[in-house]
Amino acid sequence: MSPSIRVVLAEDQAMVLGALSALLELEADISVIATTANGRDAAEAVARLKPDVLVTDIEMPQMTGLELAATLRTNHPNVRTIILTTFARPGYLRRALDAGARGYLLKDRPAKELADAVRRVHRGMRVVDPALAAEAWNAELDPLTDRERQILQRAGDGRSSTEIATELHLSEGTVRNYLSEAIAKLGASNRVDAARIARTKGWL
Repeated sequence: MSPSIRVVLAEDQAMVLGALSALLELEADISVIATTANGRDAAEAVARLKPDVLVTDIEMPQMTGLELAATLRTNHPNVRTIILTTFARPGYLRRALDAGARGYLLKDRPAKELADAVRRVHRGMRVVDPALAAEAWNAELDPLTDRERQILQRAGDGRSSTEIATELHLSEGTVRNYLSEAIAKLGASNRVDAARIARTKGWL
């Protein structure tokens, strides 16, 4: 029998994390070697345990699944990332693939599909939800730069320009300029509206 595919799971909802772990452990050729509830712990588990595959949600405390995928692509290129999420938005899919994720699956798919995706990604293939992949071909391109996204995300969470400037080591004027650019690109009326539009499209 071939050796087990070693998997680290990252999911901040405890019941979902437990269910995913239990489902994957039913597979004879898959072994869950760590479960984590935030992105930073997941990154540390990957660095320590060197799994074959990381399965992660997008929205998690301390480090998002997209940030995790990008970190692994740089620091642990042999570890393949699968994004497992409720977000059926082409914008998220594009960003996940750009970050280096090898798989993008929705949580409402049958459990067997996740195990199959782990096997296929481990073999070097790419696995993307077919309906979402078709939609992504016709989706608008994300107009935001990484810095605009970073600042808009914080503004949407209610932080002031002063707070954002302090956190990102920028001047307040620079922060306001980035926000103005993002608002203009999205055709929004203000920073809150811009963040809402970007989130709806999967760009934040």
